[in-house]
Amino acid sequence: MTLATRDLGIRLDGRTILDGIDLSLTRGMLTGLVGPNGAGKTTLLRALASLVAPVQGGVTLDGRALSALPRDERARRIAVLFQGGEIGWPISVREVVALGRLPHRRAFADPSAADGAAITRAMARADIAHLAERIATSLSSGERMRALLARALAVEAEWLLADEPVTALDPAHQLDAMTLLRAASREGTGVVAVLHDLALAARFCDRIVVLSGGRLLADGPPDAALSDGLLAHAFGVTAERGRAADGTGYLLPWARSGSGPEGGDCDRAGICVPGASPTE
Repeated sequence: MTLATRDLGIRLDGRTILDGIDLSLTRGMLTGLVGPNGAGKTTLLRALASLVAPVQGGVTLDGRALSALPRDERARRIAVLFQGGEIGWPISVREVVALGRLPHRRAFADPSAADGAAITRAMARADIAHLAERIATSLSSGERMRALLARALAVEAEWLLADEPVTALDPAHQLDAMTLLRAASREGTGVVAVLHDLALAARFCDRIVVLSGGRLLADGPPDAALSDGLLAHAFGVTAERGRAADGTGYLLPWARSGSGPEGGDCDRAGICVPGASPTE
């Protein structure tokens, strides 16, 4: 089962944000979308959720045009979590998480036993069961992010698209969130996450997709996609690498490389051009 793009092109406010993206994503994997600021990562995630219309190419879900699927079917099959999400109503955390079950219910229907079980599971997995009766608008930024992650998990969709899911989380909860996303992928969910923390991406992701200047620069296992050459080219950094006591490899961005973007972008051939100011 695949979520795929073919020659995908997106323009926003007259600017090309994505150009010629060919990508085939598979369920059961945690895929990290990485790249410098303005690479087009969030726009790609929005396109995969059918929230922005392409000017060329398109997105398919199991071979069917995503835009042609009924909205309620898309909502059941693809759950989304966007960075900076707000909770605007003074409702309980449990009620926030329950919103994730709306695609499974008829209008105005009460939650079913299955809905209740899914909500409880999602809160436990996001470590917010103890916050269930808190008013959501009183949460800290980290607690709010976990509540919104739980809402996305409550959908129990085939695909989970997450934009910077560890933003505002402390180190312990960052590790918890990444462990949770990887566990969800192991259970058969296709998980795609926009990440800025290359150390977490290298450690937890099965596959890394690197964008730069709106184009696909690399796609593969972390060791291959985050090679020294690519880190210097796309991010302008060097990295220290090693192995933890359990044998797990790690990567730490360490210093500027003296090449690569510096508030800039990469052109159609992938050559970095200093001074450009792309839009995410």
